[in-house]
Amino acid sequence: MMRLIYLALIATMLTGCGGEEFEDLREFIKTSGDGMRGNVPPPPNVTLYEPFAYVNEENISDPFKPRIPKQGQFDKRGEYEPDRDRPKEALEDFALESLRMVGFVHKSSANFAVIRAPNGKLYTVSTGNYMGLNFGLIKSISNAEITVKEVIQDGNGDWSERISSLQLVEGLGSK
Repeated sequence: MMRLIYLALIATMLTGCGGEEFEDLREFIKTSGDGMRGNVPPPPNVTLYEPFAYVNEENISDPFKPRIPKQGQFDKRGEYEPDRDRPKEALEDFALESLRMVGFVHKSSANFAVIRAPNGKLYTVSTGNYMGLNFGLIKSISNAEITVKEVIQDGNGDWSERISSLQLVEGLGSK
């Protein structure tokens, strides 16, 4: 009797395992390719890149190289041209827009400003110091702002001045 129960139990188990439970998946795999075309359009024709020589017969200069005017090319050039031989100061490595005035000190009838650079360091500057990438000379310092005279070069190589200012940033927490 036990043998019969074991045989019935084994037969029931084998019947459960022998079913086609993945038949729908097999059918999907067989029919999924129906109606598909094996036609891929050819890639478009690629035109070859032809480099452009910026310095050629028409004297078009390379826009990615700094312009160095020839001797005597510009008469007004020397009027505002910056002194390139002077040693650069620490704040001339940063754009003026990235510098922040975070403090003001008045000592012995002289005004000083505290500047935070993008690298997180604090610098003390006074009138006559330079800051910014455009040869910015500090002209005046008040308790609310720094006035800077920058010297910029236009597309023709002419130098001109512009006045910029840095406002005191209040409530600036340490970063």
